[in-house]
Amino acid sequence: MPFGGNDWLALTSEPTLEPELPICDPHHHFWDFRMERVPYQRYLLHELTADIQSGHNVRSTVFIEARAMYRADGPEEMRPVGEVEFVQGLAAASASGLYGPSRAAAAIIGHANLNLGERVEAVLDALQAVSPNRFRGIRHSASWDPHPEVESRGFEGQLASDHFRAGARALARRGLRLENTVYFPQLPELAAFAQASPDLTIISNHIGGLMRVGPYANRDTEVLATWRRGIATVAACPNVVMKLGGLGMPRLGFDWHTRNKPIGSEELAEAMAPLLTYCIEQFGPDRCMFESNFPVDKVSFSYNVLYNTFKRLSQGYSAAERAAMFHDTAARVYRLEEPL
Repeated sequence: MPFGGNDWLALTSEPTLEPELPICDPHHHFWDFRMERVPYQRYLLHELTADIQSGHNVRSTVFIEARAMYRADGPEEMRPVGEVEFVQGLAAASASGLYGPSRAAAAIIGHANLNLGERVEAVLDALQAVSPNRFRGIRHSASWDPHPEVESRGFEGQLASDHFRAGARALARRGLRLENTVYFPQLPELAAFAQASPDLTIISNHIGGLMRVGPYANRDTEVLATWRRGIATVAACPNVVMKLGGLGMPRLGFDWHTRNKPIGSEELAEAMAPLLTYCIEQFGPDRCMFESNFPVDKVSFSYNVLYNTFKRLSQGYSAAERAAMFHDTAARVYRLEEPL
């Protein structure tokens, strides 16, 4: 069964559409010696650069924590500081211009355990100390599902817990962002959390955690109705921003990663459009941003094909709306300053 790999992706080649359109990719990862069973064991600056320079005008990127390069010792809660420290170095290398005009990891999202409550302040201090110019916030997954075959990284009721909300208030006081990952049945919980945290900017990852495999396979009528209701509920919270992407992950229920030849952007746009346009309708372009989620989504399609897809499915929006979704929303949310 095919499963990612640059040689496989090269089987589908197509010209870059609208190569001058400015892009900020607000969601990618770095890692080395990944222990999980993924086809991309190493994804560092050289690998990212090869992808973002495949034709599109990617001006900047945002690194999102990946539980990589944690410190090997010291207090448990401080170990994620090592990841931000490492990525700060990669970002500095990119800023030298040696790797091209794009600024990789112009903003950095790390991890801190919000379940520490007020005690998370010390971790945030350490994260800001190792990246004083790029650190913008943390991701703390709250994904939980009652089905044992679904991997849960949070716990039931986490978003409503006093300790988690105290940690979130510590983020808000500093003007930092919270990247949040849930599964789609939890979207009403995310909305309640957002309403209780009006001063905190929350970025919902991967169209709100839709899942169409395992216990949610072959149930599209029910699953998609539940997802749509949840998206509408979260969209009513003005402090939540939505990332449009993550559909290349196998849990979304598409077969793209299993094909003998990778999917092209025309077919991909047709498949993605109903889901992404619904999110755009609910949140508005000023609270939406197209994301690559690379290298995770790279198991299904190439970077060039993915951004061609986004360009195809956004043709019906105005120039200002498209600029928001490809670049301006991310630049505002992550407070990016790019060279002209």
